[in-house]
Amino acid sequence: MKNKVFSLLLLACPVVASAQVQVSPYNPGVTAEGVTYCLPTTQIRVTVTANRHTYTPGEFFRYAERYLRLTDVSNSPEESWSIQDVSIEPVGVPDPSNMFTIRYSDKSTVQNVQLTPDGILLAINATAAPATPQPHATVARKRLNPQDYMTEEIMMAGSTAKMAELTAKEIFAIRESKNALTRGQADFMPTDGEQLRIMLENLETQEQALTLLFTGVVEDETHTYTMVLQPDKPVKQQVLMRLSNKLGVVDASNLAGSPVFLDIENLNPAPETDAPQDNSVKFAKNLKKPTSLYYRVPGKASIRIYDGRKTYLDESIPVSQFGSVEVLSSTIFSKGAAPKIVFDSTTGAILDIK
Repeated sequence: MKNKVFSLLLLACPVVASAQVQVSPYNPGVTAEGVTYCLPTTQIRVTVTANRHTYTPGEFFRYAERYLRLTDVSNSPEESWSIQDVSIEPVGVPDPSNMFTIRYSDKSTVQNVQLTPDGILLAINATAAPATPQPHATVARKRLNPQDYMTEEIMMAGSTAKMAELTAKEIFAIRESKNALTRGQADFMPTDGEQLRIMLENLETQEQALTLLFTGVVEDETHTYTMVLQPDKPVKQQVLMRLSNKLGVVDASNLAGSPVFLDIENLNPAPETDAPQDNSVKFAKNLKKPTSLYYRVPGKASIRIYDGRKTYLDESIPVSQFGSVEVLSSTIFSKGAAPKIVFDSTTGAILDIK
């Protein structure tokens, strides 16, 4: 799973002598003095943790009942997959339809503008830390190899049946040694508690490894899958992915697996209107006023991920495109004031203003 780390880009902008900050929509190909920034649109990074469960019969599975009285040992390999966890994380990416240029003139108290490397507004007259996803730690487990614990006599046996018999005897001998140590009746008792612990652990490892030759090997592997969604509108029962018992998590179009569904509900729907929404008209009207900055007031979305048996995730998160674009008056940057403003690079909202 690979995550994108946002870093800082500090643009120092000179302060000259009198008037207000002007903001205009950015037109590709037009070069103007100032800082061009964009508002973010929110994507959703979905991380799926799946478990692969496999069973491999042991070499001596036929003799498990005869020598160890184990009656429930399977002789058939098995494999299955299950989803253990689903998590989501909002991520801000530049919205090319909401890009603007800050132009400086006299007496503007905008001293510096901080952007992410891809141009999302982070801060004005302040320093902000961009969103940094947390890494996921994985722990590798060492698999026991029964061959490492076989005695020379077992390895030299002339048949599988004889090897199984000698291995079972070795297992019982190990159990007897463990019992003697715990009762204080061993021929060579350890001198302290730490030595006793180490000896018992080593004997337990030997017993487990040799027993695997009869019971078989069960392995559980954790696999992580990441996908990115662009929630532009509500959806209902959309197939997000599929889960196959042989292939694990597969694409939504792969019919080898059972579907896992996605619901996205806009918790702040705009009022219904017959007239189409056109932000350019709104921006043009605001440009005639002494305006300074555009920012977002994000909306909220309910995200649900589920299949026919289980709901894996049901959360609400802020989504910038489900909210609105608002204007911050340029008067706060005049009359000697130099406010510090910090923005959320994921949603475009104002986090702090001083």
